[in-house]
Amino acid sequence: MFPNSITLVLAGNWNSSPGDKRMNNTTATTTGPQSALIFLSALTLLTKWRVVGEMADWGPVLIAVALFVLLTPGLLFQLPGKSRVVEFNNMQTSGVSILVHSIIYFGLITIFLIAIGVHIYTGGGD
Repeated sequence: MFPNSITLVLAGNWNSSPGDKRMNNTTATTTGPQSALIFLSALTLLTKWRVVGEMADWGPVLIAVALFVLLTPGLLFQLPGKSRVVEFNNMQTSGVSILVHSIIYFGLITIFLIAIGVHIYTGGGD
């Protein structure tokens, strides 16, 4: 089990037939460690937010949110997949794919925010 995983106990007997009304067993469901990826994106947003006069820099926020959505394992693609190297739109994930997608996210956010320096200023217009 991963250190950031949460175990949820759901009531019911999930191995019974649909007509069976017994609800006396519990089944544990484990969530993945996606909170690490969420923490990294939130940390990036908080450390890269700058205000120039009355103008707010929305570049880091928009880049971080877009990359977070696009690099969610299983949403558009999963690298590595369960049965192939790359699987598209399978809506599943694994610990290895979360690690790979986190490394890709970190690399791209570093390129866009530090190397290129994307800035989108809003507000402050008279």
